Amino acid sequence: MSNFWKDKRVIVTGGAGFLGRVVVKELQDKGCKHIIVPRSAEFDLRKSTAIRKLYTQARPDMVIHLAAVVGGIGANRENPGKFFYDNLMMGVELIEQARQMNIPKVVAIGTICAYPKFCPVPFKEETIWDGYPEETNAPYGLAKKMLLVQSQAYRQQYGFNSIYLLPVNLYGPGDNFSLQSSHVIPALIRKCVEAKKRGNKTITVWGTGRATREFLYVDDAARGIILAAEEYNSSEPVNLGAGFEISIKDLVQLIVKLSRFKGEIVWDKLKPDGQPRRSLDTSRAYKEFGFKAKVSFEAGLKKTIAWYERNALPLENAN
Repeated sequence: MSNFWKDKRVIVTGGAGFLGRVVVKELQDKGCKHIIVPRSAEFDLRKSTAIRKLYTQARPDMVIHLAAVVGGIGANRENPGKFFYDNLMMGVELIEQARQMNIPKVVAIGTICAYPKFCPVPFKEETIWDGYPEETNAPYGLAKKMLLVQSQAYRQQYGFNSIYLLPVNLYGPGDNFSLQSSHVIPALIRKCVEAKKRGNKTITVWGTGRATREFLYVDDAARGIILAAEEYNSSEPVNLGAGFEISIKDLVQLIVKLSRFKGEIVWDKLKPDGQPRRSLDTSRAYKEFGFKAKVSFEAGLKKTIAWYERNALPLENAN
């Protein structure tokens, strides 16, 4: 194990969240002893004064910015203004205050939603400006995309070291399983497990099933972020993905099989599919810092389903 992290002081925004907890554990496993996880009750990361207070207290050598206001298609449609403002202000102020206070490096986590709605598959980083994002999550995607602009502009003018990573949709144990705000995998797992417990004969799934997605297991994502933090020092964006594409229809059938739900699938075709296709070219991450996903999709899904079955609330308390 290298000594890269031994004396580093690292702020992990969103460090108590789904991805953040795994990143913090990865840092601890690498020997990092000074990890600061700001909580929103004390630090409103949309406010420059709060960020300056955090940086003054923590004296970080690096900031890994994972905090985000996120959700699935439904949550994005209901909160476009909030998703735009909160994500934009957090990222812009964290980077600007880091520049002013001479913090050596910021790792900014973008989103696959920044890519154009109609983008050649697999998505290559150089095509990120070739069109407007898919409408249902465009405010969120564009807010996060501005951190790429800021990273490149600040490196050009100030020589400031920040990097911008584009992880594909994540999944894994500890994910958000709320039916109001979760992404597709946890929502499907919850629907199947609860339907099985209740003895329901059907589950309803949004869209037509024709859209495709790529998914990255959360442990792989954390490992990729830490590798980039250690080794990558450029403002050219980098995809983090698993390098495969699966239709929503095939995804549903796989989760139905693995969760042992025996009922029927009802497709609500009045609901949107979201982006038509989504899959990443992951060659830049491998070339620049040796990242390649290790956890197979089926193995990751089995772990995620098992975790949810152990940790799900009783049906009468679920919401």
